Amino acid sequence: MEGASFGAGRAGGAIDPVDFLKQPQTILRLTTWIFSIVVFGSIVNECYVNKDSQNPELLCIFNENESACSYGIAVGIIAFFGCIFFFVVDLYFQQISSVKDRKRAVLLDLGFSGFLSFLWFVAFCFLANQWQWTTMSKGVSQGADAARAAITFSFFSIIVWVALAVKALQRYRLGTDMSLFATDQFATDPNAAYPGYPTGSGIESTETYQSPPFTETLDANPKGYQVPAY
Repeated sequence: MEGASFGAGRAGGAIDPVDFLKQPQTILRLTTWIFSIVVFGSIVNECYVNKDSQNPELLCIFNENESACSYGIAVGIIAFFGCIFFFVVDLYFQQISSVKDRKRAVLLDLGFSGFLSFLWFVAFCFLANQWQWTTMSKGVSQGADAARAAITFSFFSIIVWVALAVKALQRYRLGTDMSLFATDQFATDPNAAYPGYPTGSGIESTETYQSPPFTETLDANPKGYQVPAY
């Protein structure tokens, strides 16, 4: 079982960087982090163009709608820093000793991933719609590839963030199922004996082990009985 559940596993365990980087959740975070850079980087660097050589003013390439460029940049930056934050949370998740704090971290991940999925969906629809209404010109043609890249990776970001939300939901369900086996419910000493079963008086026995019943050695030939000879 991987360290995703917030109720299972011993807190404070050593982190294996190789295993951590191989986790599907880590791969998804790195992927969407790169996608966010592509989106807001493309818009900032190449999606502000001159309408013509006579007008030096830079306009948003998406139908000259400044809101489209601003929204794409804003969502990209939010996703960029959000990925970094939850990457750190994943890295130190095993160091969180409180089951309640682990649960909060997973719920925060679930809510943020779902929210970013919605924001990227709106960004994709908004940018694609404005691009359809864009009048092609010499300046627009120069930034067309960047505009298409922003639209394309906005769509890919929807898929990745939905996948992250699904992973967070799986972690939450797994942690809920394992809540009875939380680490803080066990003895801190791994060599500590398990408590005895309660007796009829309702007081737990101090003995950690009791002999099972019916362990008397039976005599193969009980006294007073002789095997008849035939």
